[in-house]
Amino acid sequence: MTTLANFWLRTAIYTGSNTRALVPDLFRGLGAKRVLLLSDRGLEQAGVVEKVASLFDLTTHGVGPELVGIFLDIRQDAESECVNEAVRYARAVGADALLAVGGGSVLDTAKGVKYALFKGLRDIKEAIPGGLRYESFPQAQFMPIPHIAIPTTAGTGSEVSPIAVIYNEELRLKTNIINPFINADVAVLDPDLTVGLPSKVTAFTGMDALTHAIEALASPMATALTDACALQAIRLIRDYLPEAVRDGGDIRARLEMLHASLLGITAFSFALNAIPVHNFAHAYGAMFRIPHGLANAVFLPVVMEAIPELYLPKAKLLAQALGIYDHGQGNEALLVKSIERIRQLRDDIGLPADFADYPMTEEQFAATIPAVASDPAAVSFPMPPELIRAIGERVVKLTVEKG
Repeated sequence: MTTLANFWLRTAIYTGSNTRALVPDLFRGLGAKRVLLLSDRGLEQAGVVEKVASLFDLTTHGVGPELVGIFLDIRQDAESECVNEAVRYARAVGADALLAVGGGSVLDTAKGVKYALFKGLRDIKEAIPGGLRYESFPQAQFMPIPHIAIPTTAGTGSEVSPIAVIYNEELRLKTNIINPFINADVAVLDPDLTVGLPSKVTAFTGMDALTHAIEALASPMATALTDACALQAIRLIRDYLPEAVRDGGDIRARLEMLHASLLGITAFSFALNAIPVHNFAHAYGAMFRIPHGLANAVFLPVVMEAIPELYLPKAKLLAQALGIYDHGQGNEALLVKSIERIRQLRDDIGLPADFADYPMTEEQFAATIPAVASDPAAVSFPMPPELIRAIGERVVKLTVEKG
């Protein structure tokens, strides 16, 4: 047993409707002069980019921070080439501060840009040749690049996590940079900017947040601090995810899901150890470009059934957080009921139980087994090939086609 733990939530958090209006003043307080806004084309079309960019129209040049550029060519999974393009653009416009507005791909791209600018890199892949770069304090040092993040989805919690997930297109691998200073200085949780999110995206990003919380709760490295965040995240998702999916304009539900996302990734980041659901989601997402939250939603109950020993020690706490009350039936029964409750939640929000929309050949399926085993995050919880195959067969058996 070890008593050493690290819980370093460095990001300041502002939450509530219209909190985006605070952004120019927050940048001023951080000493920013020339701000680069990073987002994506979908949010541009939805009008979200303009809502944020227009805030800088009222600042006085020479006194307030200036918006010197907008970079929108960010694609799914924070591709490394997107990061590199954004780094080149940031240098070209002389940006000294970063404003990330978007979902996990945008937020992780901004982290990659920040890291590359600080380290003087031209190619972010140089930082993660083996798939994982872990830097801890005091070796890791503060990056003096003012950085504000505004999440527009409630799933990854990337605005506060010390982890950047960057997709390596050449290796078809999701790689990770872990550094306590890579996350934003300030997170602005404005539910008004999430109301236009499609119900399906709301659903699978919410299941990503739930997976973070459950894997944190089950982690051998969990502490009372991470448990507190994980359990409250599960309660909030239980209560507000179905409502956010049903009524996207429900500001209370949207805000509480942003809180749940933040709490879930906080627990996950500081209890990081065994994350078998994410090992599968990383591998399948990288190989078949399955959205990360959807992959987690499909794998979560299957993995929990296949590896019950990981979840049994906290089965009672998990059941209580999911609204299941203990009548003395024991941890095994409570875990079974919790898994069923997760499946029921997934059904209620309209997500599938398999990857029928992502057909694959037998040869492709066979390649998923070493991909899961070699996921950079799998080192803490290696799984035998036969277990990886058995879990995969549960979700792709109806879609496998003979090549």
